[in-house]
Amino acid sequence: MTGIWVFNLSKWKPFIFICVASLFVASWLFVQRDNMSVFSTSDGPQAFYRAETSADNIALTFNISWGEQNVTPTLQVLQDHEVRNATFFLSASWAEKYPDLVKEIVDAGYTIGSHGYRYKNYSTWSDDQVVQDMRRSKQVLQELTGETPTLLRPPNGAFTAKTLDLAQNQHLDIIHWSVNSFDYENPGAEKIVDNVLANTTGGDVLMFHASDSVKQTNTALPTILKTLKERNYTFTSLEELMSSAHSNSEEVN
Repeated sequence: MTGIWVFNLSKWKPFIFICVASLFVASWLFVQRDNMSVFSTSDGPQAFYRAETSADNIALTFNISWGEQNVTPTLQVLQDHEVRNATFFLSASWAEKYPDLVKEIVDAGYTIGSHGYRYKNYSTWSDDQVVQDMRRSKQVLQELTGETPTLLRPPNGAFTAKTLDLAQNQHLDIIHWSVNSFDYENPGAEKIVDNVLANTTGGDVLMFHASDSVKQTNTALPTILKTLKERNYTFTSLEELMSSAHSNSEEVN
């Protein structure tokens, strides 16, 4: 006797739907994995310096490693121009010395990133020295802010491919920049304005300083912020910029 199987489609519809939905979610996660882990590439971890995005989003960053005079004025300029997103990369040895200024940055709602502990080029250190510096900086900043930093801008922006591996092991993303204001050269406020406005496009990471050795940044900032807003740029967080669909990263030999 030959048996005949009859497939009841209506009975299996819920199961088919579940399978199709599961495949869709799995496919979406596969496509989105670059967004979730910007720096994990087939070539290993890389440093983020800008995002390829159709939106006019940019990120402001400030390095601080010395002095106490420029921090409050910088924060005041940002607040006067209603800039709600910026990242301050702090040398942790500086942060230990000026905890009240660290609190002022945090209270203003801005992100704290690590600028290392000692202000020494990682590219000249042994792996153990680099790891020790990364860990100490994270610990100090966590104790001062209550948040463990996840973003690292190495001192002087100097790093190697090995530094990227060490940072990844410490759960730190290395952040470079795509627009350099060159404010640390003190070339004059007009030159700083031109350095930024002539080179900024959507997706860029802008680098400034708020250390006392930088004399003209706060004079240049109001014009820069006002003009960028008039050009319809949005000051976004680094984290949001990093999550853009197409991110660029710095290749290091």
